[in-house]
Amino acid sequence: MRYISIRAGISVLLIWGVTLITFILTTLVPASPVAAVLGETAMNDPKIVAQTTHELGLDKPLPVQYLLYLKRLLHFDFETSTQTRDPVSHDLSIAFPATMELAIYVMIVSIVIALALSLYAALHHRGIIDQIIRIVSIAGISVPIFWLAMILFYLMTYTLHLLPGSGRLDPALSPPPKVTGLYTVDAALAGQWSVLGNALEHLILPVTVLSLLTLALLIKFFRSALLDVVNQDYITAARAKGLPSRVVTFSYVLRGAMLPILTMSGLAFGSLLTGAVLTESIFSWQGLGQYSLSAAVHLDIPAIMGSGIVIGTVYIILNFIIDLMYGIIDPRVRR
Repeated sequence: MRYISIRAGISVLLIWGVTLITFILTTLVPASPVAAVLGETAMNDPKIVAQTTHELGLDKPLPVQYLLYLKRLLHFDFETSTQTRDPVSHDLSIAFPATMELAIYVMIVSIVIALALSLYAALHHRGIIDQIIRIVSIAGISVPIFWLAMILFYLMTYTLHLLPGSGRLDPALSPPPKVTGLYTVDAALAGQWSVLGNALEHLILPVTVLSLLTLALLIKFFRSALLDVVNQDYITAARAKGLPSRVVTFSYVLRGAMLPILTMSGLAFGSLLTGAVLTESIFSWQGLGQYSLSAAVHLDIPAIMGSGIVIGTVYIILNFIIDLMYGIIDPRVRR
C-alpha cells in the first residue's frame, strides 16, 4: 500500500507540473488569445478588446491567471476552442477515443506478433530465421510511415477498391450510441453488427500502417531483452534440470524479460495515444493527433493547452500503471 501511495503522489505532482509548464509555455506564445477569439475586425474596437480581455482573465497577474486556470481544470473546463467554437473538453471527448481505439488495436496486433517472433529469434539466436527477423525489423523502422500509408491507401482504396480509406465509418452510417467513444465497442454493446463490421473495415489500413512501425520497434527491443535473459546462468540451470522447454520459455525466459517488455510496450502505447499525426491525416482519422496539429496551425491556444495536458496526463498514468505492474511481477521493486 505504501508503494502505491508513493507512486500515486509522484504522479499527482507530475500532473501538476504538466499544467504549470503548459501554462507557462502558452503565455510565451507571441499570438494574442484575444485576437484569436475576436478576429481582425473586432480587434479594432478598444472597448470590445478590453471586455474580452477581462472575460478571459488576461488583465490579472499571471499567478492569479494560473490559479483560475487550475480551478477550471478541476471542473474539466478547458475553455472554448477558437477554431471549432465548441468547448475543448467536448472536442477532446471525440478525438481521444478515436485515437484510443486505433492505439488499442495496433498494440494488440503488435505485441502478439512481436512477442512470438522475438521469442523464436532469441531461442534460435544467429539462426537463419533470426537473421531474417532482424533484417525485417530494421527495414520496418527505416520505412517512412507517411510513404507506407500513402502507398497502401492508393493500392487498397483507389486501385483495388478493397478497403475504405478515410474516416471511422461510411458517410451513410451513423455512429453507435456513445458509451466509450470506441465505435467497435459501442457498436457491439448496441448490437449494431453492420456498424461494427464497417468500423473494423475502416480500422484495417491505419492499424496496418501503425502496426508495421510499432512491430518493428517492439521486435528490436523485445529480442534484445529476451536475449539478455536467455544467456543468464539460471536459464542454463533450468534446462540442466530437465525442465520442459515450454516451462523454461514461459516461466523463466519470458518472465525474466517482462519488466523491459512492459516498459517498451507502455512507451509505444503512449506514443500512439499522443497522436499518430501523419497516419491520422492521411486516413482522415479525427483523432488526437490531427486535432493537436490543427490547433497548432490555427494558434488555438485553449485547444493547444487542453491537448498538451491530456497528452502529458496520459504518459503519467501509463507510467503509474506500469510501476504498479512492476511491483506485481517483481516483489523486489516494492522494497
